[in-house]
Amino acid sequence: MTAPVEIQRGDGPIVLGLPHTGTYVPEDIRANLNDRGRELADTDWHIHTLYDGLLDGATTVRATFHRYVIDANRDPAGVSLYPGQNTTTLVPLTDFDGENIWDVAPTEDDIADRAKQFHAPYHAALWAELERVRAKHGVAILYDCHSIRSHIPFLFDGTLPDFNIGTNIGTTCDHTIETLTADICSQAEGYTAALNGRFKGGWTTRHYGRPDINQHAIQMEIAQSAYLSAEAAPWTYDETRAAKLRTHLSEILKTLAALAPALRGKS
Repeated sequence: MTAPVEIQRGDGPIVLGLPHTGTYVPEDIRANLNDRGRELADTDWHIHTLYDGLLDGATTVRATFHRYVIDANRDPAGVSLYPGQNTTTLVPLTDFDGENIWDVAPTEDDIADRAKQFHAPYHAALWAELERVRAKHGVAILYDCHSIRSHIPFLFDGTLPDFNIGTNIGTTCDHTIETLTADICSQAEGYTAALNGRFKGGWTTRHYGRPDINQHAIQMEIAQSAYLSAEAAPWTYDETRAAKLRTHLSEILKTLAALAPALRGKS
């Protein structure tokens, strides 16, 4: 069985969370998906590649399992991130287009078992790395890495901006983190950006964002049109688009790493 989480430890103050890049689905679970579900269309395609090597000393915590197994960025208690809006659940029953993905839907016992096998180990690893980094530096910044198709009518109207920054309306990190990130994104030529728009930060950002203990969290949801050849299978990574985008992502991460020492003691 594939390990549920991969960790690369760095010696800097930044931890990159990667909850949705994994494509591993155990065979017994894959057998219960329908043909649409087996396409795994809602993957954060190539996000680990997009961020690879952008910041020396960064720690990465990556879930290897697919979000259809269980979503590592959902509350394990099943509480909705966006009450009253269309979204997907702890174990999604539909894809982002609202279409069923299962021939045999998971039971409550199935969900509880997956929470223990996959969700809990990922978050235990993420918490352990944040604690380690915070003990070393007196501060830790979790930068949660995501991507999504730019046009999904089931989830949002219109076209999504390229950069979608989420801090749960400024509660999950020091204001300077939010401001510096938003400034870099808004000034990036040829790109669009939003702060706490449709995506305000998922469960990970809200759960770990604790400025009161010098632990900050910010989510970046990138429109896949900014780095894929097309937002459709085979989800090809566009080296030219990605290289341009990586310059801005690198600037964000390096700016936050340089800021981190000034955040110690502000809690």
